[in-house]
Amino acid sequence: MTVLETTQSNSSAIAALHKASVVKSGGGYRAEQGSDYEPGVNAETVGSKSLWLGMITLPAGKRTRAHVHEHHETALYMLSGDELELWTGDELQYRDIVRPGDYIFIPANMLHVAVNRGAQPAVFIGSRNEATAQESVVLRPEMDRKVP
Repeated sequence: MTVLETTQSNSSAIAALHKASVVKSGGGYRAEQGSDYEPGVNAETVGSKSLWLGMITLPAGKRTRAHVHEHHETALYMLSGDELELWTGDELQYRDIVRPGDYIFIPANMLHVAVNRGAQPAVFIGSRNEATAQESVVLRPEMDRKVP
């Protein structure tokens, strides 16, 4: 390798450490709690240490399983779909209606279930202060029957 090639190679490596990352959309998975995730920013795509950001979709007529995200907060913004029911609380006793344009904050360890009774998928931009989005999911199957 010549001095010029070495310099160019080192410059590329240094630039990669000092520039923003752009992640193209595409690819996704069904999360264990039942919604579809399309990661944008996370540990795998950009090496994030403590942030997950991406699209979350709950298909029409579906619901998530009762679950918590231990130690991690969640923030969501509803982009599109019909209204969505969000059930929260220790006994899932609180029901909120979420519509496009609404923001949601779910504290760490908060039990929750989302129900999409509409005819359209409910689509959200979501963020969590964990880099994988699923590392802290704890399913609570005994609570699923609490939500009609």
